[in-house]
Amino acid sequence: RNYTDNMADTSKRSLVKGPVPSSIKNKERRRKIYNKQKLQKKKDLKEARTKRRKIREELGDEAPAPEPKKTLESTRIFDETVVNPEDEEVANDQDMDELASYFDGKPPKVVVTTSDKPVGETFKFAEELINIFPTAEFIPRKGHKLKKIIKAAIERDYTDLVVVNEDKKKPTGLWICHLPDGPTAHFKISSIKYHKEIKDHGRKTTHWPEVVLNNFHTRLGHQVGRMINALFPQQPNFQGRSVVTFHNQRDFIFFRYHRYMFRNTKKVGLQELGPRFTLKLRSLQKGTFDSKFGEYEWLMKRKEMDTSRRKFFL
Repeated sequence: RNYTDNMADTSKRSLVKGPVPSSIKNKERRRKIYNKQKLQKKKDLKEARTKRRKIREELGDEAPAPEPKKTLESTRIFDETVVNPEDEEVANDQDMDELASYFDGKPPKVVVTTSDKPVGETFKFAEELINIFPTAEFIPRKGHKLKKIIKAAIERDYTDLVVVNEDKKKPTGLWICHLPDGPTAHFKISSIKYHKEIKDHGRKTTHWPEVVLNNFHTRLGHQVGRMINALFPQQPNFQGRSVVTFHNQRDFIFFRYHRYMFRNTKKVGLQELGPRFTLKLRSLQKGTFDSKFGEYEWLMKRKEMDTSRRKFFL
């Protein structure tokens, strides 16, 4: 037997012998046996990991690559809309879409507002957005209809409108409308953590941040990523060492804001500036906001789309 055989043996999950807990009628005895088997299984897995690590250290460069972990992300159902970065058709479409002028160097001019008659918590989140988007400014809603605000924003050469919606006195939704021709995206907001709630958070500067977009693979994901990217200037101030990250995982978009610090020539540290929140796409609409007659490019329908936990759209 060689080292490769040993690696294969240790990669198999051990089966804990003993009675099946569900077949035991006594509740107390069933619980004890279940806990005992659970601890034994955890112990066996730890021993297997230790053995595999020692084998890799002995083999060095000749050690076989570790088996990839099976996760919902790695076992996702194939999506025919996944984009090849070198696809010329996709590149041509992006050169002609509504966001093309921005990526040619047009600086963003973002206006942030809220739903009608908001409460303090919604204002607080809107203030965080003002600190995130470098060229954004806040305009109170004051009972105006959204279409009227869009018209006024276009006349004043704004490039994007961001609207914070609330439910039960908490921010729960985010509308992003690219001006003047759309598209319009609606997101659900969750897991908000304001910058003051983050331990050892840093203080934001006026430098324009770098933007990192992770795991936006499909055509829909590319469009959503470009919409998000269009909210930030394309010429970041690198001396500020600040970076905003939108990380897509299982169609949940996690937002983080950091400053990186060079500890020495080899090590780099991160200081979180905040806030944190998570976005979930609900719809993507052609053109500007129109709740009655708008044409949807994509609309989340749970009963039709949530057919598998391994099916993702971004």
